[in-house]
Amino acid sequence: MMVVVEKPDDGRDWFSNMKFKTRLQVTFISIILLPLLLTVLAFMMIGVYLVNVQKGYGLRELDYTMMSDNLKDFVGEADQMYDMLSAQASRDSAVFENREFLEKTNREFSRRGAYIMVRKGTQLYYTGNPQAAEALYPRLPQYGSDLHDEDGGIYFNDLEKYVKQIDFEFPDGESGTVFVVARMHALISRKLVAYMFIAIVLILLFTSMMLTNWIHKGVFTPITELNVAMQKIKDGNFDYSLETSAEGEIGDLYRNYEDMRLRLKESAEEKADNEKHNRELISNISHDLKTPITAIKGYVEGIMDGVADTPEKMDKYIRTVYNKANDMDKLINELTTYSSIDNHRIQYNFQRINVADYFGDCVEEVGLDLESRNIKLNYTNMVDPQTRVIADAEQMKKVINNIIGNSVKYMDKANGRIDIRILDRDDSIQVEIEDNGKGIAQKDLTRVFERFYRTDASRNSAQGGSGIGLSIVKKIIEDHGGYIWATSKEGEGTCMHFVLRKYIELS
Repeated sequence: MMVVVEKPDDGRDWFSNMKFKTRLQVTFISIILLPLLLTVLAFMMIGVYLVNVQKGYGLRELDYTMMSDNLKDFVGEADQMYDMLSAQASRDSAVFENREFLEKTNREFSRRGAYIMVRKGTQLYYTGNPQAAEALYPRLPQYGSDLHDEDGGIYFNDLEKYVKQIDFEFPDGESGTVFVVARMHALISRKLVAYMFIAIVLILLFTSMMLTNWIHKGVFTPITELNVAMQKIKDGNFDYSLETSAEGEIGDLYRNYEDMRLRLKESAEEKADNEKHNRELISNISHDLKTPITAIKGYVEGIMDGVADTPEKMDKYIRTVYNKANDMDKLINELTTYSSIDNHRIQYNFQRINVADYFGDCVEEVGLDLESRNIKLNYTNMVDPQTRVIADAEQMKKVINNIIGNSVKYMDKANGRIDIRILDRDDSIQVEIEDNGKGIAQKDLTRVFERFYRTDASRNSAQGGSGIGLSIVKKIIEDHGGYIWATSKEGEGTCMHFVLRKYIELS
């Protein structure tokens, strides 16, 4: 049962066609650019969020520079300082004329990133930061402005200062104002840092998961599938198929696996087939050797026991033993030839052979034997007397003898006949060897050239054989660059046809 595992490829899986080098380049660029772009996007989104949140603290002229110190913390600190000074002004405003108190208070506020300024009438009475006061003081609200009535302060965007105002009266009745000035540019917002840290962690996790999934899907999943497939091969399952339309190294691996699987399957099937044939061969040879050996033993025992007590019987027994020994010799020769074919060790001695002379000699050689068997031999040569072929004379004689030997073996007529015809086919010759024997059934006709195949299942001693004669014939003809086939009709006879190319000498 064929098991096919197909790697999904719907056209959208574009990276499945990437080569490893391209994957590494994309991964390298993604590791650099993707987190950078996502970090910039996260910074902008967090900035919008923080600015919108900070608008709730009553600030004016607000923009993205407010993403410096955490505004909530600054506003909270400023409110605490404001409340403390406001309470002090309500209790005893005279302390705001005390330089020692102002210096002490300013030192305390400076540790919180702020300082104080005191105005008496229209004059600057005290400042904790004279240098900054030069730019800030002219822009401070007048006494009695509505700023102190709101739950907020004022932010000077260009100076990055957050100011809260407390109005009061000095003991002498003159108007006074204390300004709490918070430095907004001192530190990076802790909330911004926290948010950005979380955002970067999430970005890196997202990037890592995305790239890991990409590499896993594009590399590790196919490798896992190949590992499973190789395990199937190891276990002897050559039907586990992997198919993919992907390109690149992964696609090449899948296709190489498939080629390897098919080759191994073919090799395994061929090995199993050869083992089966070898078992059949051993069985056939055992049977075919046992028959003549049994006959030889029987006749030799007859001679030893004195059964052959006349010269005629003795001659018959000895001739029978001789014929059986010849049958065994022929069988062993066939096995030797088969072994040479199977191991591709047939030695050919190709030479230019005159067709008329060669087949004339063959016919003369086999004619006497056929005549002794009461089989008539007819020979017809219809090619030009000068026609030549390139062939091994010894191996071609083996072809003719095997075919004629088969015809004799299966001859079932009292008046047997074998016709040998040499026909001209333009650039080749066609040899036909036809008999009037028992013929071959159509179901067997296409298999007669297979090794070990025999139409005679009974394997009787009269028609026994190894079943490799015609496979040897086919191999020799094909090694000569020709081809062979058979035609037959049961009860009427069989004709073997083979074709050899002519030798044409170039002028």
